[in-house]
Amino acid sequence: MSKTLIVYYSYTNGNTKRIAEMIQKKTGADIIRIDTAEPYKGTYRQISDQGKRECETGFMPDITPSEIDISPYDTVIVGTPTWWYTMAPAVLTFMRITDFSDKTVIPFMTNGGWRGKVIENMTKEANGATVKLPFEVKFDSDGGDILETPMEDIEKWTNDIYGIVI
Repeated sequence: MSKTLIVYYSYTNGNTKRIAEMIQKKTGADIIRIDTAEPYKGTYRQISDQGKRECETGFMPDITPSEIDISPYDTVIVGTPTWWYTMAPAVLTFMRITDFSDKTVIPFMTNGGWRGKVIENMTKEANGATVKLPFEVKFDSDGGDILETPMEDIEKWTNDIYGIVI
């Protein structure tokens, strides 16, 4: 059995957290939530505008925990919400400061209908890794927490992950 870690960032509705916890329940993997060291402040619109600027410039905020030791793990599952057609800046930081050499990385993203290039960007940043089973989970486009990806699809995907990590 391989040792597996789930690392995720979740912001407004906890959608990415919800999916990360589904994976954790299925696989028994260790799980770590990353966050920005400096919390986002302001209205939803202000934070959205800030996120857009950060994504456009490739800004990498400091994150907590600032270091995650993935050396004991064979597989790292990384989850992010979609921010302006790419991964959230906190996930970009994690991806860029982590050496994924000789690891399997399973990227997943949540979105409200605008998938952008999240998976492609995550795959590119998973330096040295073998990327498997990338997955998109769609929620309602009103910014809510209503799951639109069929639960059967998520269950099949988590079963596929379980097949890799056992």
